[in-house]
Amino acid sequence: MKFIKIILLLLVLTACKNEPKQEMDLTTATKTLDLKYAEGFSVDYYENYTVLTILKPWPKSEKTYRYALVSKENKAKTSLNKEDYDAIIENPIETIVATSTTHIPALELLTSEESLIGFPGTDYISSEKTRQRIDNGYIRELGKNEGLNTEVLLELNPDVVVGFGVDGANKAFEIIKKAGIPVIYNSDWVEASALAKAEWIKFFGVLFNKEKEAEGIFNQIERDYKAAKAIAKNAKSRPTVLSGAMHKEVWYLPNGSSAEAQFLKDANVDYLWSETTGNGSLALSFEVVLDKAKTAELWLSPSYYGSLKQLEDANPLYTNFEAFNTKNLYSFVNKTGETGGVLYYELGTARPDLVLKDIIKIAHPELLGDYEPYFFEKLK
Repeated sequence: MKFIKIILLLLVLTACKNEPKQEMDLTTATKTLDLKYAEGFSVDYYENYTVLTILKPWPKSEKTYRYALVSKENKAKTSLNKEDYDAIIENPIETIVATSTTHIPALELLTSEESLIGFPGTDYISSEKTRQRIDNGYIRELGKNEGLNTEVLLELNPDVVVGFGVDGANKAFEIIKKAGIPVIYNSDWVEASALAKAEWIKFFGVLFNKEKEAEGIFNQIERDYKAAKAIAKNAKSRPTVLSGAMHKEVWYLPNGSSAEAQFLKDANVDYLWSETTGNGSLALSFEVVLDKAKTAELWLSPSYYGSLKQLEDANPLYTNFEAFNTKNLYSFVNKTGETGGVLYYELGTARPDLVLKDIIKIAHPELLGDYEPYFFEKLK
């Protein structure tokens, strides 16, 4: 009898000791984050924590990443198996290292830019607000993405590093993870449409507990994009469009199923390769492009060339195109920040509505009144 009493007492004490901890059933999410376009991540909400899943961290990836986000308040009473997650992160996060300029607009739109404490290649950042923080010493330089200064990064000890992977073979990220700093892959660039890429602001909204703010911002961008698309349908003509330029012996152009080509379709222009499909860019010979696009009325985004002279000096054959001779070439490369970062590469992903309006203004100048292009300008 005494032995039975001792066993019962131990059971009671064990139950009392474990009572605050709650083992969660991963099949009973209370809700999921509403995503209209993005396919690269998902968010499931449970009673005391949130699970962020990166479904496609890079093209052809067969691996997914799962992160548990738990508030400081709930952390003490929630039991999570570390083996089930790539990291367990306390949120909202307070400090972050970003690795792509496309991450900067999301932080600023969510008024969370003060959380950024490190970045590789700070000269590429164009935003005046974030540049000021760099100049004031609040954001440390971390070298290059392919060779992150892990010593400085470990010294910063951010709550999270938001990275991106081309193929998952970034040794610096492995060092960072082994040091106990979570690395979350952001794969907005893998998405197939402009609005899907822009919807990744909700990814940052989850990290900062600002889901409602992120949803409101994205919804406004979506409304503005759709409104511009509707206006473009009123165009009386559809100018023919050429894009890209030569790199060595190959001319690279957007394939017809790419996000870049979607902009051209929604701007109601006649992109000459709109019927093509596939992953990545089209790679064509000069002769093939000239044969099809010699009389194209517009030439958009001629690679990194910032003037007509640069184009002609690079290859005199470019002068065979009618768009060159009529000076109907437009590019975004000349709109840069104080230290040379191209604004389009930073903000274009987050604001597809502005990109679309720019193209509509170029192709159908009568439709948008006094609108001034934000990224594109005519090459001189």
